[in-house]
Amino acid sequence: MPELPEMETYRRLLQQQINGLTITDTHVQREKTINTPPERFAQIVVGNKITLVDRRGKHILFHLENNYVLLLHLMLGGFLYLGTTEDRLERTAQVTLSFGSRILYFHGLRLGYLHLLTTAQIDERLSELGPEPLAPTFTLSHFSSLLSGKRGILKTALVDQHWLAGIGNCYSDEICFHAGILPTRRIPDLTSEEIAQLFRSMQAVLKEAIQFGGYMDTPLYRGDGLTGGFDERCRVYDRGGEPCPRCKHAIVGDKLSSRKVFYCSHCQN
Repeated sequence: MPELPEMETYRRLLQQQINGLTITDTHVQREKTINTPPERFAQIVVGNKITLVDRRGKHILFHLENNYVLLLHLMLGGFLYLGTTEDRLERTAQVTLSFGSRILYFHGLRLGYLHLLTTAQIDERLSELGPEPLAPTFTLSHFSSLLSGKRGILKTALVDQHWLAGIGNCYSDEICFHAGILPTRRIPDLTSEEIAQLFRSMQAVLKEAIQFGGYMDTPLYRGDGLTGGFDERCRVYDRGGEPCPRCKHAIVGDKLSSRKVFYCSHCQN
């Protein structure tokens, strides 16, 4: 599932590519992907400009000039492609937005959605999300305060979107590896030094992943050399059985509360 770095990569690239453009057409292949009848969906979005492409947690927000917002959550298997009818992918798109000859294809939204909401509805929908881990206002003190109210397992807390927005299976494991701390540790057992290291590792890993375009394997558009560049830089996620890049012991691949978890039992404590 795309996480904060993947969605931030999409946000930055889409802000460059489609911000200020007018939606000239739309097609809805799967009505369950949207939250309003296709006719009304088209009536509201067609003819309006994209005024801002924003992100909150794992969501992308397409702000329209008529004060509506398209809220995207890709969930598991979803991805975007910006192209034309000539270079489109051989995949079914659940929704498309056209900007003249360029088309934004929303693929794999069997579990994901593209909902049309007012600004007031957006505020309500996103109100339960936790803070952004890379926000300038999110400090070590804030992070420590959040952890002080938790009694469970570290990985479970890191992927809780109500507690902290944007981190999922991949980056929770990568952050813990960077910090040298097992994702299976109980939060009350963490020392203040380990909490500080976790905070530094969270900042470092997420910023590096954004710099290299996250781990999505499909370019956003033809010539996109950024998207997916972090995939080969993952240290432990989906590397079960491979040698640890730090100590060369085999990386453990396991399950934790039905989630995949990867770590090195030798150099993480």
